[in-house]
Amino acid sequence: MASRADNIASSLSLANFSKATELKNRIWFTIAALIVFRFLSFVPLPGVNPLVLEQLYAQTQGGILDLFNTFSGGSLERMSLIALGIMPYITASIVVQLAASLHPALAAMKKEGASGRQKLNQYTRYGTVFLCAIQGWFLASGLEAYGASSGLQAVVFPGLTFRITAVISLVGGSMFLLWLGEQITSRGIGNGVSLIIMAGIVSRFPSFGANLFEGGRSGSISPFVIVFFVAMIVGLIVFISFMERAQRQLLIQYPKRASQRGMMQADRSHLPLKLNTSGVIPPIFASSLLLLPLTITQFAGQAIDPEGTTGGIINSLNFYLQHGKPLYLALYAAGIIFFTFFYTAVVFNPEETAENLKKNGGFIPGIRPGKRTQDFLDYVLTRITVIGALYLTLVCVLPEWAIAQTGIPLFLGGTSLLIVVNVTVDTISQIQSHLLAHQYGNLIKKAKLKGRLR
Repeated sequence: MASRADNIASSLSLANFSKATELKNRIWFTIAALIVFRFLSFVPLPGVNPLVLEQLYAQTQGGILDLFNTFSGGSLERMSLIALGIMPYITASIVVQLAASLHPALAAMKKEGASGRQKLNQYTRYGTVFLCAIQGWFLASGLEAYGASSGLQAVVFPGLTFRITAVISLVGGSMFLLWLGEQITSRGIGNGVSLIIMAGIVSRFPSFGANLFEGGRSGSISPFVIVFFVAMIVGLIVFISFMERAQRQLLIQYPKRASQRGMMQADRSHLPLKLNTSGVIPPIFASSLLLLPLTITQFAGQAIDPEGTTGGIINSLNFYLQHGKPLYLALYAAGIIFFTFFYTAVVFNPEETAENLKKNGGFIPGIRPGKRTQDFLDYVLTRITVIGALYLTLVCVLPEWAIAQTGIPLFLGGTSLLIVVNVTVDTISQIQSHLLAHQYGNLIKKAKLKGRLR
């Protein structure tokens, strides 16, 4: 049976791929759209001096800007038209999801089906424009004051005209990325927004690999450290791939119904509960909150003083909240665990799920419908969320600890690995679905042709 399944899988992925014209067109369209995204990341904002900006950015590394710069594929570092990337849309969608779970009117709109989801998507787009405008204004204002303490000026002609131009350009760039992501979703493969984020992260792989192996060649990095990093990344990728596919499937029983032969037959299905229901949201929230004070003081041009004599309490906290410090790792782990439980409670509602099962006549064997089912779902979800929180903590804290021990600036953290692996797995699933649809379409055509010949 195993060999037969392997033969079917290989024939499905190799023989039918060359015949699936629509799938190849979708893949080529996705590649072309991602190339456009990469070209845009090198188009600078009008009125910005890229050489001075490169010098200033090297002085303020380690803050929250590094996280956003990784997701945008270096666009923020170069201050391009898409410097804000797709993050405003991600933030707006999270806010709308939270509001839809807490606000009664939005919760009722969410239950309306396709029309309700369309309205919520429209609200998300409005929120994206609003966030882009606010972030663009503060980014333009920060650019004008960027490097004032060091005597460098990133903006050639600062003033109101530059700020308005920068805001319009940044809003237009982010909304174009959003449109490009929607085109990839409808005409390409998989979730376009996720693919754009993954492309930004993957685009930095060659430079990191080149720097790592160049350090090994020159002797500045030990070969043992290089082997350790490569083994750690490969091990984390395998571990993430396994954990992201892990599910707890609850058996759902439906009442017996009469079949075509007159026999009573009971329907069964499964309710899948993912081990990591919250996805990559907890690491992003936790790291953003921890890196925010450091980013503010860096833009203010203040130096970090470990004794706290010149910088005050904020500078002292910033010293101990740097990457790899014990306090940072402890708070990072605590933040991931907290946001994992919080976001899971927002995304999955046991009461609503139990009510839908009761309306459809379904029940969990041995559990009474209604309140008992709700309590059981909450109990199971809490147990698997504990494992999911520990998994996310391990994946995200281990690279940070490795960076602190070796001193190598590894940009590929746990959050980036989570995004890359998740999107890759989803893309492969989408390709397999298209291949299956193509195979069954050919079978249906052959069956119709044989029926006509007969």
